[in-house]
Amino acid sequence: MLVLGDQLSTRVGPLADATPGEDRVVFVEAAGFARRKRYHPQKLVLVFAAMGHLRDRLRERGFDVDYHRVPDFEAGFRAHLDAHPGEDLETMRPASHGAGEALLDRFASARATVAADSATDPDARLLVAENDRYLCSPAAFDDWAAEKYGDDPESFRHEDFYRWMRERTGHLVDDDGNPVGGEWNFDDENREFPRSEVAFPDPPDLDVGDDDVVREVAERVANEFETWPEVANGATIVDGGETPGGGADLAPFRWPVTREGALAELDAFVADRLPEFGPYQDAMVERSWSLNHALLSPAINVGLLDPEECIETAIDAYEDRDDVEIASVEGFVRQLLGWREFVRHVYRREMPGLAAANQLDATEALPEAYWTGDTEMACLEAAVGHVRERGYAHHIERLMVLSNFATTYGVDPGDLNDWFHLGFVDAYHWVTTPNVVGMGTFGSDALSTKPYVSSANYVQRMSDHCAGCAYDPDETTGERACPFNALYWDFLAEHEDRLRSNHRMGLVYSHLDDKRDAGDLERIRERADAVREMGADGSL
Repeated sequence: MLVLGDQLSTRVGPLADATPGEDRVVFVEAAGFARRKRYHPQKLVLVFAAMGHLRDRLRERGFDVDYHRVPDFEAGFRAHLDAHPGEDLETMRPASHGAGEALLDRFASARATVAADSATDPDARLLVAENDRYLCSPAAFDDWAAEKYGDDPESFRHEDFYRWMRERTGHLVDDDGNPVGGEWNFDDENREFPRSEVAFPDPPDLDVGDDDVVREVAERVANEFETWPEVANGATIVDGGETPGGGADLAPFRWPVTREGALAELDAFVADRLPEFGPYQDAMVERSWSLNHALLSPAINVGLLDPEECIETAIDAYEDRDDVEIASVEGFVRQLLGWREFVRHVYRREMPGLAAANQLDATEALPEAYWTGDTEMACLEAAVGHVRERGYAHHIERLMVLSNFATTYGVDPGDLNDWFHLGFVDAYHWVTTPNVVGMGTFGSDALSTKPYVSSANYVQRMSDHCAGCAYDPDETTGERACPFNALYWDFLAEHEDRLRSNHRMGLVYSHLDDKRDAGDLERIRERADAVREMGADGSL
């Protein structure tokens, strides 16, 4: 069995049927993965420490485990074939585009090298099976799309898919086939802003700082790999500390790296934060980086948790307790049963073109603030700071601050996708590409029919950042005007030929016409140019 770093599950896939003493388990910890990009140090610690813990757990259960710490997968395959030339390896197909084929190519190359060196051709094979870590198979999705949309299969929409998934799984559906609570989607009830007296419980301390595996991995990451932000030593990653060159401190590592730790994270969310998750899931507040968010995506994306068990645990709480409202549990279920599955299949069907999509011809480089965290924009400083500190920011910070600003600024979607991929602990190519290129930047219309952009009005309504910000959210021009405002109207003017005919954007273009008629648009666009200059030189 070949266990990949994002398939660390013993409940599905090859390990589910493995027998101690009979089946060998192989891990390949490839340094090349960690050197392709300057990943967030906590991402590397999460993946490598979770692999190390599963290795140790399997050995305790009596499995023969080979753990190859090598430069790349081909070297790992050579080591396996040298030791076990007739022993097949079975793994699940990786979700990222082309990764399965790349594994097969590396295995074939390793086999050829071993054969040339030993004059004996190993007869071992690499068997790539369907990936069982998702709730909707490629065949099922494709059949649904063909039946639902016929000759126009690319017109599928998330809400249609989500309802179909609810119906086929029975999650939050009553015996008559109707949605529990009377509605399929309670998103309208998930947009409240919390009063100042609303407290958000701190997520649990997972005590990973006392974990020998985590400490050993953290030290190697600090000493062997270039990361963003930079770290000086292992203790900095585990315990938190200042990052060289200034900027935000690196928060202590707090992500679960074991099955037990991941289950504790799930239980803590359901017990303490699920009741208030729904109403405030779109809010942004200075006093809390996590609010009531689940923080489960890192554990789910490496395989320590299964989406199905997370969904069932939340639904059980709704059915057994009086403090969990339907809007909260439905919002959580929608993220896992709907959106996570949907973007995986959009990615699968739209690649490889999706990764390079840039339908608005955006060419600007990322502003310096995304790398340094140094900006007078309070909302951007907070969101970038959360990523620098923990490798995490919640979905509204990702969409309506980080992506919204980059889109109206004119950032190349591929550049922003790379930044998300290296910066977030839960990021994988299949995750970031549809969310960033498709949804976040409107580089492609595969996921949305209009760009998700806004002026400062959205941030002012859904956050408390504007109150203490150096920029004025009510001003569009002038040195103290919020950069979001001029960028937003400049974006609409720049892409008017493409977007004005969109029926969902008629109202905003009528407002643009008012600004043009009043003679304000030229000054607005000059202010937008000035904002881009500040973004480029680090003075934003």
